Amino acid sequence: MLPKKLLGSTGLEVSVIGLGTVKFGRNQGVKYPEAFEIPTDKHLLNLLASAKDLGINLLDTAPAYGTSEERLGTLLKKTRKDWVIVGKVGEEFINGISLYNFTPEHASMSIERSLKRLNTDYLDAVLVHSDGNDVKNIQQYGLLDFLKTLKKSGMIRSFGVSTKTVEGGLLALAQSDIAMVTFNPTHLAEKPVILEAFRLNKGILIKKALASGHLDQIPGADPIKTALQFILKEPGVTSIILGTLSPEHLAQNVKAAIL
Repeated sequence: MLPKKLLGSTGLEVSVIGLGTVKFGRNQGVKYPEAFEIPTDKHLLNLLASAKDLGINLLDTAPAYGTSEERLGTLLKKTRKDWVIVGKVGEEFINGISLYNFTPEHASMSIERSLKRLNTDYLDAVLVHSDGNDVKNIQQYGLLDFLKTLKKSGMIRSFGVSTKTVEGGLLALAQSDIAMVTFNPTHLAEKPVILEAFRLNKGILIKKALASGHLDQIPGADPIKTALQFILKEPGVTSIILGTLSPEHLAQNVKAAIL
């Protein structure tokens, strides 16, 4: 069975592999090596059941992931309590273009909309999507202070930032519960954020663990096993978010991740 870890000091216990849901609702403007079709509800129900059987309890979604939120809201209607759902604010994907808004006003609208789409009255975590200007966005808009208020209200249980810079990741950890960073054997630049999270007992979620599917960039005879075990050996890492539509690939990833 897949191990679980506490997400920093949030009190949330999450599987060390989480399921990313970009592909549940969006196949435009994504950086995967192969094109794919949006799956049917039947296919997604099978995938979610397989994930649960493997011990996965963490799902990552966002308003910018097309219809991902709406589909999860339907698919998880009877099983919401079994999942830790990480949502996002800050990015909208409209007519094939990402648009960003980091004001508290937009975040308020976005979270209310996400709750409605997901058929839930709370989000386990909310992360601010990054446009690359992490420090500016954290300092200028007061968004983390706003999310802290929502946490106190119970609408969200934890919050943080999905970052693209070391400076942004460190600042996020100083002011919130979680940072999501890119980390794999070919991308080590953000390791200082992971080390700081371990020191502060904050949560770390990993994105692009498999280089967005470009496995040829990862050394070794078994690049998936190499990458996942490399990442999970870092004590500051809580969970790796992996996006797949294949129950078989998901099972292989889980097997490769178990140390």
